[in-house]
Amino acid sequence: MADAVKQLYPKAKLGIGPAIDDGFYYDFDMAEPIKPEDLPKIEEVMKKIIKENREFVRQEVSKKQALSVFEKLGENYKLELIDRLKGPKVSVYRHGNFVDLCKGPHLKSTGEVKAFKLLSVAGAYWHGIETNPMLQRIYGTAFERKEDLQNFLKMTEEAKKRDHRTLGKKLKLFSFDSEMMGAGLVLYHPKGAVLRTIIEDYIRKEHIKRGYQLVISPHILKSNIWVRSGHYEYYKENMYIFEIEGQEFAVKPMNCPGHILVYRSTKRSYKDLPLRFFELGSVYRHEKSGVLHGLLRVRGFTQDDAHIFCLREQLEEEIANVIDFTTETLEVFGFREYVVELSTRPKKSIGADKDWEEATTALQNVLKAKKIPYKINEGDGAFYGPKIDIKLKDALGRQWQCATVQCDFALPERFGLRYTGKDGNERKPIMLHRVILGSIERFIGALTEHYGGDFPFWLAPVQACIIPITTKENDYAEKIRAVLEKNGLRVIVNIRNEKMQKKIREGEIEKIPYLIIIGEREEKEGRVSVRSRSAGNLGGMGVKDFLNIIEGGAIRKSS
Repeated sequence: MADAVKQLYPKAKLGIGPAIDDGFYYDFDMAEPIKPEDLPKIEEVMKKIIKENREFVRQEVSKKQALSVFEKLGENYKLELIDRLKGPKVSVYRHGNFVDLCKGPHLKSTGEVKAFKLLSVAGAYWHGIETNPMLQRIYGTAFERKEDLQNFLKMTEEAKKRDHRTLGKKLKLFSFDSEMMGAGLVLYHPKGAVLRTIIEDYIRKEHIKRGYQLVISPHILKSNIWVRSGHYEYYKENMYIFEIEGQEFAVKPMNCPGHILVYRSTKRSYKDLPLRFFELGSVYRHEKSGVLHGLLRVRGFTQDDAHIFCLREQLEEEIANVIDFTTETLEVFGFREYVVELSTRPKKSIGADKDWEEATTALQNVLKAKKIPYKINEGDGAFYGPKIDIKLKDALGRQWQCATVQCDFALPERFGLRYTGKDGNERKPIMLHRVILGSIERFIGALTEHYGGDFPFWLAPVQACIIPITTKENDYAEKIRAVLEKNGLRVIVNIRNEKMQKKIREGEIEKIPYLIIIGEREEKEGRVSVRSRSAGNLGGMGVKDFLNIIEGGAIRKSS
């Protein structure tokens, strides 16, 4: 693709072009913008290169030689990349007259490329940093078989329909205003706030039911606590730090230090453990603008965050309880498939080797005991401990990172956490960091795309919309609303001076589960005419009959 772009736009400068989960992209610095309608033209040149079956030739050269090659080509971004690479040599690939800096490996020749498609064009800052030049990014994908490509394209089209950013606007759930608020910060509209509240109310009750105690920690804390925890050293580039009255503070990127202080606030005994502190805690992280993506990657979000302080002999049971809590919760929200990963010690980390080994073994033992398949992510753990990540799968089979449980021996040591054991001696507790839904924002994004905005009845921000045919039925509509609201339904009345069909269409676009039509006949008979989003026109019925239909199958029974 880069070769084709250079043939069509000789002055284009090459950025980076990595493979990604669903294909690949390449960044270009060029004066003239590439538009979606230009992609077929690039594809035609790519097909020509494939037809010529040019051999991919790999060469290992010194950094000095590589700098000379790309300097002659005027590829300044490649020069920067070469300077950053470690070691005396780098690898370059050639096919025909085109040369690029690449680690490889590649196919033998361009002719081995069977099925490909260029998908979209986007802007991307160099290295994802706002102050760097804005480059043009072309996304594409490739498969060994045309049938696989066609299946992928169908799924991509379906994913576009389910895009939570589009649905969020259409369903009036949330919005972003980078100019006024800043990038990566979410503004919830009334319906979105209702959806979020339903989710938070559910998860809060479930925590209390499982023996968690509610706590609330401040949004800002002095920097010395972040120095003690290690976040200042290992996470500072993602933190918002400021100074006031000669003291440095940080907006919290994590909730754990606050929960640690709650534990430290009084003497603890082995009889008190396990202690489970839970908070719907809002945190803020400085994510690069290039990675921000709707609700899925934001700078300000809320976590259903908890920290469990326990004895060594309680550790595996507590981990098992977290996994059970997670899978049961995912089932409630309609996610029945998930992928489990175990992440081990990263290079930048704190704590003793024996503690890391014991923590990792405990996580593995639980997964093995539950016979849960998992894969190992070497070196991808938190800086303070290994972790289990549970990635839910949505209706299209896509994975979303939400739940995690992290086993931590290090922070209890750093903060001097102790409890009095059975023998009267002081001992160190073990700490589990865990979330079930994870970021509430990301979970709402995943939930919206999973259901395509057509939420189950119990989650629908508006469960029923009453539509009076004329203004004469407005008073009767309000009476019906009062009855439904008394029975716990979330109801609106559309009394705007518009035609009934337009109101019905609007209710369908907003994916409201039930539309209740009221005309002169319905008022006279004391009945309602009901349209179900899932079952179609249900016809006329009494209000009590309508409530019976809902009670019989639409409302989720809380366990």
